Amino acid sequence: MTRPVKREPHITPHPAAGGSTSSSSRLINGGAETSDMDSREATERRLLRSLYRDVKRIITDERDDVERVDSDKFNSIINQVEDLHKSVQKPREQVADAEALLDITNSLVALVKAHGNDGITPSDFVNGLLRDFGRQDGPSTSDESSRNLVAWKDIGLAVSHIFSGCPGCHTMVGPMDTELKQRKAVVGRRRTRPTGSVQPEEVNDSGGKERTDTDKNMATMFSILKNKRSVKLENLVLNRKSFAQTVENLFALSFLVKDGRAEIKVNENGWHLVCKIFINAFILKCLLPPFFLIV
Repeated sequence: MTRPVKREPHITPHPAAGGSTSSSSRLINGGAETSDMDSREATERRLLRSLYRDVKRIITDERDDVERVDSDKFNSIINQVEDLHKSVQKPREQVADAEALLDITNSLVALVKAHGNDGITPSDFVNGLLRDFGRQDGPSTSDESSRNLVAWKDIGLAVSHIFSGCPGCHTMVGPMDTELKQRKAVVGRRRTRPTGSVQPEEVNDSGGKERTDTDKNMATMFSILKNKRSVKLENLVLNRKSFAQTVENLFALSFLVKDGRAEIKVNENGWHLVCKIFINAFILKCLLPPFFLIV
């Protein structure tokens, strides 16, 4: 007896499953193409930088040929740099391009300095203009004809390429959709004048007329001098139990001496005496504070 062979049922793939398979394959292929393009671009950029290094090496090694006036080496280097500049798209290559231009500029500066050392005079410059751009119209005596001996139009055409527009940088860093912020209009605040009058508050100035401790000490000291006529300095100001009181007494005595109401003298025994000064009552009234009583 023979057993029939068991076969696996044939399963038809769902259309959605087939679409996902094809999309994943496309993603894989697209990623491979992107990586190939990136590697190709990196190779081209590396080659471009190597060409710039070659140009810089030529500028350094063949500096004498570049600086010679009768040599075409400078023009060939400039044309080569211009051709390489057309392939520059990234900042790293722009740096290499700028370094090459800097080397060329340095060589030109050295050339100009060398000519300056040789001593090119203004007369040599004028003779060169007449030799290259002079008109052969024959001698003339008028000033207008003498000014037209040089073809100024030809000079302008010869140097016009120097003043032509310089190509800008095409590589931009930053977002392209940045909008300019509008400045807010400044609105001035209107000032309103006060409609009603306000009476200022009256301040009691009685505190200014109060006697201070120094004024009291001055009054006491002046009364002592008025009664005693002359007093020893140490007996008047010295307080052996309070240094602070001694300083205050000296302070009060200094004001009395400054105002001219007291003076310090030295007698024949060498004692310092404080004496009252006798002055006119009207003058004393002007000098004394209002709380002093004139007797």
